Order: sequence, then structure tokens, then C-alpha cells
Amino acid sequence: MTNPSRRALLGAAVGGAVAATAGLPATAHAASWKLRWSPSASGDGLGAFETVEDDRAGSHPAGRPHIFVESDNFRFNMHTVDRDTATDRQRQEVTGLRTGSGSYLKWLPGETWRVTYRMYIPDSLRATTSFTHIMQMKQPGNGTSPIVVQSLRRVSGVQTIELKLPVADILVGRTDLEPLQNKWIDVDFRITIGDGTSGSVRWILKDGTSTVVDRSKSGVDTLLADRVRPKWGIYRSLGDTSGSLRDTHLLLTGMRGHQLV
Repeated sequence: MTNPSRRALLGAAVGGAVAATAGLPATAHAASWKLRWSPSASGDGLGAFETVEDDRAGSHPAGRPHIFVESDNFRFNMHTVDRDTATDRQRQEVTGLRTGSGSYLKWLPGETWRVTYRMYIPDSLRATTSFTHIMQMKQPGNGTSPIVVQSLRRVSGVQTIELKLPVADILVGRTDLEPLQNKWIDVDFRITIGDGTSGSVRWILKDGTSTVVDRSKSGVDTLLADRVRPKWGIYRSLGDTSGSLRDTHLLLTGMRGHQLV
């Protein structure tokens, strides 16, 4: 939770910015997306990310690497025998947006960020009755709660893909998963980082030229403390009761990160 003094400073900064631009033509301060991150899987490899969490518990050495480059795609393998450090779940994920050997992007309070990428979900990666996350927004550090999750969830027996703000249990959007499997789909996710009611998110899924989901939620809390860091991969509970856990994988490509400036 942001302390009152920091919230006051953030509010003053926003108010000052508005006052500073008062009376100027709209074109003088129009915001636009600036490309800040555009890795190539074949060129940058896993160096595109701030950290790589490949079987961090050492549960399945024979399956390594679980995260690797395949052609120009980032591939995440998950086997039913894989275990995280908490043995009731599995995790093969990457975090953050690295821009050089010693540098990575920090998503800070008051900023607006956007990530776009193509995603391939095979039919072996199934929605479950417990959590199966394929993207998260989190505060760095062990034990921190997710701020945003893109998940594969069974709802009344139907496989769905959804975006949720788990701390406040807010569902942003949801659609059927099966029509989106075994093909490349496009993801466009945007977040304004803010405490209390000053945050917002937008989630867009496209299947070719068709927009499947375009949902937004404003006036929401998108900050725990410090900064927000994206994660991608497969992070799933072993508590599924639908028999959906399989050896599987996830593919991502064409990843881009933009900041609204």
C-alpha cells in the first residue's frame, strides 16, 4: 500500500503537470506511444528478459531447458512432473523487459505502459478449475501478490481465457478459449500504474482481423509498492479437479513494449 505522503506527492505532480499545460494547444502536449522494447527471440534470446525462472526448484533436470528459443519464438515447456519451490504448483516464467546487459525498464507509479505480442496456445494447454496464469503483472520480490493476471480458467465446465485484477477480485474480461487454440492470436495489454483508484487497464485479443475481446477497467488499484513488472510463461496450480493437466507448452513472439509519453 502506498503511504499517504507518497500519494500526496503523486497527486501534486499530476496536478502540476495539468497546470503547466493549461492554455497550450492540444497538439503541444498530445501523448503518444514510444517504442521502448522490441526484442528478437532469434537475435536476443532469453537476454530479452530481466530474469528467467526455469525450474527454479530443480525438480526436473532432464527436462531442461524448459524455457528456450525455437525459431523466432520464445517457448515455455511444462511437464506434469515439474514442481515450483511451493510444491502444490508449477512455474516456468520470464520477467521484465531488458534493454541491455545491465539495464531493464522500470514501470513506475503514474506511468502508462503497453505490451503487444503474438501468442500460440496449443490445445494441450487447457483451462483449469484452479489457477493457470500465462501473464502476470507483479511487484518484484518473493511472496508479492499478483496485480493483474491473464489466465486460463474453467467456468461452469467451459474453457475460457480471462483478465482479472485478483487483489480486488475484479474481472476485466473473459472469452471462450477453444476457438483461440492451435493458432497465433494477438495480445494488446495496457496499464496505467496507480494506487487506490488512479490505475487502469485495457485488454485486447485479436484472432486475425477479428477483435475477440476489447475490455477496459478504470478507477482501479494497479500498484502495490515500488514498481510493476510483467511476467510471461506458464504458472499453474496442481489443484485442478477437471483432469486438464498435460505436458504442454506456450509460444510467444513479436514482443513489444511501449510507454505513453
